[in-house]
Amino acid sequence: MAKPIILCADSTCDLSPELIERYQVKILPLHVNLEDKTYSDGVDITPDDIYAVYREKKILPKTAALNMDEFLEAVNPYIEAGNDVICITIGSALSTTYNSCRLAAMETEGLYAIDSNNLSTGFGHVVMAAGDRIAAGMPAEQIVAEVQEIAQKVEASFVVDNLEFLHKGGRCSAVAMLGANVLKLKPCIEVSNEGGSMGVSKKYRGTLERVLEEYVADRLAGREDIRQDRIFITHAGISQERIDIVKAAIEKHMHFDEIFITRAGCTISSHCGPNTLGILFVRK
Repeated sequence: MAKPIILCADSTCDLSPELIERYQVKILPLHVNLEDKTYSDGVDITPDDIYAVYREKKILPKTAALNMDEFLEAVNPYIEAGNDVICITIGSALSTTYNSCRLAAMETEGLYAIDSNNLSTGFGHVVMAAGDRIAAGMPAEQIVAEVQEIAQKVEASFVVDNLEFLHKGGRCSAVAMLGANVLKLKPCIEVSNEGGSMGVSKKYRGTLERVLEEYVADRLAGREDIRQDRIFITHAGISQERIDIVKAAIEKHMHFDEIFITRAGCTISSHCGPNTLGILFVRK
């Protein structure tokens, strides 16, 4: 008889409390180091806390991965209770979290580590795919194989309104930030399915409202290779008006059975800043 399966994911999956409850996900919070203190992502620090400190002191946090011992401590009670554990992490190109989980799995029978090759709700799609298969009664080995394939089909991207946070975090130069701000450029950051590394795919120009409509059209219009069961609108703090613009643009170009609106956690927020927004979906 197959063992019951516990689904774990680190906190960068950015799933809403409702989706965490729906899929019974055990969330493992990453560390956030800010002003000589270490916090647990989403537990005792939020993106708004980070923004408040930045506005006052121009300081951004550093995020830190979970180590192998922390994974073992988190999952061993489930293993000892007779469960298998599937643990999915942020993409390996972005963090050592997956490697820590992989090393823990090498020492622990019944623990399966999956590299989401993504971040935020791109990673969340992978978690939900695993949850669907657990609910369907699939064995752990089959779930891992199928979910690893799905991880290669997630399409995740974000439009960044202002390069200030990317510059402060060392991810773009002062010259690039100044030039982008003068020209009102808003880059689209696209996530690669090879470990989750990120790069700029396009630079939009104009007001954020107009850019968001153009961005959605670029991602969805005329495409027949997209699964239409669900899509995420994920943002790092943005007005409801702009969310409504994006939702209407999605509905204009493609029908999805479910459109989830979620707010990004500390990792995305501390790197990209407020008014960052992305749509995230899965290819067929």
